Amino acid sequence: MYQGIYEIIENIKIANDVYKMTLKGNTDAISRPGQFINIKLTGKYLRRPISIFDYDEKTITIIYKVVGSGTKQLSQMKSGKLDILTGLGNGYSISEGTKNVLVVGGGVGIPPLYNLSKKLLLSQKNVIAILGFNTKEDVFCEKEFSMLGVHTYVTTVDGSYGIKGFVTDALSGLDFDEFYTCGPEPMLKALYNATNVSGQFSFEERMGCGFGACMGCSCKTKYGNKRICKDGPILRKEEIIW
Repeated sequence: MYQGIYEIIENIKIANDVYKMTLKGNTDAISRPGQFINIKLTGKYLRRPISIFDYDEKTITIIYKVVGSGTKQLSQMKSGKLDILTGLGNGYSISEGTKNVLVVGGGVGIPPLYNLSKKLLLSQKNVIAILGFNTKEDVFCEKEFSMLGVHTYVTTVDGSYGIKGFVTDALSGLDFDEFYTCGPEPMLKALYNATNVSGQFSFEERMGCGFGACMGCSCKTKYGNKRICKDGPILRKEEIIW
C-alpha cells in the first residue's frame, strides 16, 4: 500500500453519469489487475474506493459512476490534487493451464477487467468479453476492449444496443475454461449459477478503512470470514457463499 498526492490530468464524461479520470503519481504499489485505490475527498469522512481501469509507470486511470455526493464532487474536479491510497486489495490471479478465458462486467464493474484483459493477452490467453449495461446511453469501453484484440459482446437490458438481456444471455455457444467477473451482486450470482467452470469474482462492499483494519467489510466464505478490502475484493467461485 502507498499513500500519496496525485495530480488530476483528465476527468471527462464518457457515458450516462460515468466519468474517466487520469491521475499522475506513484504506481509502484499496484501489482495485479483488480486492485483499487481509495480517494480522500474534502468534507467526507470516508474515502471512496474505486477500481483501477489501467495504469503505467506514471499514471492511474479510473472509471467511476456518479451515485452520491462523493462521486458527484469527484466528477466536478477538472484539475487539482487528491490524497490517494493505492495498491489496495488482492487482485485477480492469472491461472496457468487455461487457454480460453472469459471476462464479464456489468456497468462500473467493467473497468478492472480492462487491465486484466491486457495481462491475460500477454499471457497468451484467448480472451472473450461480455459487457453488460441497462441501455445504449450507458455503454462505454466497447471500443477499448475491441482494440486490444478481445472478441467483445455488449448486452443491454432494454435491447437498445447489442444483445438484448443480461450478461448471461450472451453465454450461449461461448467456449471458455475459466472466467473473471466484476459487477453488481445479482449479476455475479446469476453468472455463478449459469457457469460450470471455475471463476474469480470481484465484490464491491462499503468500506471503512480500505486496508483491513476496521473489519467493516467482512463476509463469510467456505473458508472462514474474509475482509473484502484486504483478502478480497477477488474471491474464487469455490469459496463463495450466497
